[in-house]
Amino acid sequence: MEIIQESHQCGEDRDIKDILMRKYSGYLSSLKQKFSKKKKKGKLPNEARQMLLDWWNNHYKWPYPTEADKIALAESTGLDQKQINNWFINQRKRHWKPSENMQFAIMDSLNGSFYMDD
Repeated sequence: MEIIQESHQCGEDRDIKDILMRKYSGYLSSLKQKFSKKKKKGKLPNEARQMLLDWWNNHYKWPYPTEADKIALAESTGLDQKQINNWFINQRKRHWKPSENMQFAIMDSLNGSFYMDD
């Protein structure tokens, strides 16, 4: 009797599995494709990179774009503001070292006064 119930249970499980596979196989297949695609490297288009580098070179002493600058850069490059922000964060970390005077100015500004000797 127990073997018959197990056999019946396996048959029901198989039926349910078949129904679910028919109903959701298209969705599962698209999910599988989506997750199996290799993640695209985050390289920006050369033209956009060049525009950002131009801004960087013109503002090297203080490479912190204002919100208006970021909006203008986003419009001219076709990038979104998050990409602009990330590019500047990475660029400063990798390629910018504030001068000693700049470091003192930053510390002074944190103490409430701002003095820059240049």
